[in-house]
Amino acid sequence: QVQLVESGGGLVQAGGSLRLSCAASGRTSSSYAMGWFRQAPGKVREFVAAIRRMGSTTLYADSVKGRFTISRDNAKNMVYLQMNNVKPEDTAVYYCAARSSLYGTSRSDDYDYWGQGTQVTVSS
Repeated sequence: QVQLVESGGGLVQAGGSLRLSCAASGRTSSSYAMGWFRQAPGKVREFVAAIRRMGSTTLYADSVKGRFTISRDNAKNMVYLQMNNVKPEDTAVYYCAARSSLYGTSRSDDYDYWGQGTQVTVSS
């Protein structure tokens, strides 16, 4: 089992940058593929990015491709989401998730553990 805690959210202007962090405790994060999801008010939770358990194979939603970068540091049990050129439509609660598998996917149902989320608000 693993516990996930997100941090780094906040208020940022459109065009700016923000880096979200996800700290994993319990079973080491290297045992899991990791993903980031987000949920805006009144909308369903949607996939943002995922990264393979070991190595750097990544997957992105089309809406963030070229702007966001997911990475991980297994030695520190950390996963990151670098958000560049943010837009007002990126405003949401961002969740970190862990999947007991080699590869991450875009389906939230495939993930076994979730953090509590961190709010990101992008002002225009």
